[in-house]
Amino acid sequence: MSKLEMKVPSPGESISEVEIAAWLVSDGDYVEKDQPIAEVDSDKATLELPAEESGIITLKVEEGDTVAVGAVCCLIDTSAVRPEGSPVTEASSPSPVVEKPVSAPAPQPKQAQAPAVTAAKGHPSPAARKMMAENNLAAGNVQGTGRDGRVMKQDVVAALAHGFEVTSAAEWGGSREFRREKMSMLRRKVAERLVAVKNETAMLTTFNEVDMKPVMDLRSQYKEKFKETHGVGLGFMSFFTKAVTHAIAQYPSVNGMIDGKEMIIPEYADVCIAVSSPKGLMVPVVRNAETLNLAEIEAEIKRLAIRARDGVLTIDEMQGGTFTITNGGVFGSMLSTPIINPPQSAILGMHNIVQRPVAVNGQVEVRPIMYVALSYDHRIIDGKESVGFLYAIKEMIENPERLLFGGKKPAEVLLGL
Repeated sequence: MSKLEMKVPSPGESISEVEIAAWLVSDGDYVEKDQPIAEVDSDKATLELPAEESGIITLKVEEGDTVAVGAVCCLIDTSAVRPEGSPVTEASSPSPVVEKPVSAPAPQPKQAQAPAVTAAKGHPSPAARKMMAENNLAAGNVQGTGRDGRVMKQDVVAALAHGFEVTSAAEWGGSREFRREKMSMLRRKVAERLVAVKNETAMLTTFNEVDMKPVMDLRSQYKEKFKETHGVGLGFMSFFTKAVTHAIAQYPSVNGMIDGKEMIIPEYADVCIAVSSPKGLMVPVVRNAETLNLAEIEAEIKRLAIRARDGVLTIDEMQGGTFTITNGGVFGSMLSTPIINPPQSAILGMHNIVQRPVAVNGQVEVRPIMYVALSYDHRIIDGKESVGFLYAIKEMIENPERLLFGGKKPAEVLLGL
């Protein structure tokens, strides 16, 4: 008998321990080489742990246990033969089980829906339970394929793909019960950092409003040709990212950070873009955004968003940003005060676009207006710089030709057409 000791790998520098968030296999299962066997939480990211060899697995730690980097988490009997009749599990590609966003599909008419499957005997794994809660998926709609009918994450994905009945408030039953769920190591670290930001920085927020009509008109005129030429859609985020890099050139301290008694002012703009993922909000970095055109920014944001959605973002892709943009408007937010992403000194918050009556050349017109917010650390950025920075962004979005050199070139140059 030959047993391989699988040790917890290091997710990155300065990380000495991780938490086993969920086992994706059961004790005694036959696993394939490179098959995802566990979800591992660190204080910076959640990663999937692939099997190093094929064989029968013996789990040495429980879900929720904190394990030191380099410690043995499981054994794999590499001499074992696949049991007859056991399904062949495809190895990870490196993308995880989730191939699509986990948002619930639009409900179909009742007669067109797939019938609900039998309730699973076993309890769902933590990863499956979280996904079920996020999508209002009742336990009776999921067939568990794990040991003793345990519902695994891939079972929830399959149920979402086949359609299900969304749980309504009327089905709650009025009980007074509650449950306790352990916060993941990543969530705990985020909580600590957010509290530290509030306590350790002199954070203020300034607001302004942006007339989105010029950008929306430009986008409507060129979006089809832009997609045909570059292979990516033309969104608002690329305009704001480009405007941010131009505004940073005028107000470089907004791009800086405090290091002891010194200020560090990077001569580049690594812009963090907040994106939604099954694990929550993540902020991957668009490197050297000041050198990219709109098409390159859109392509990079799309690439990072897909990697966040699939849970394969690396720590390196989320470290080292100098400024952050977050767009609460995609969730319907009208106005917010975003919290600085340390050790950065400022963050721009975008919000939803609403038709509002405004004064234009002495006349009242209805225009698509977005409120924008800039939260900043007053220790390094004063009021004049913060207001000037946000106003510079407003001016460039309302006059997209300002994103060109002196506004002397046509819009096609900005769009790279």
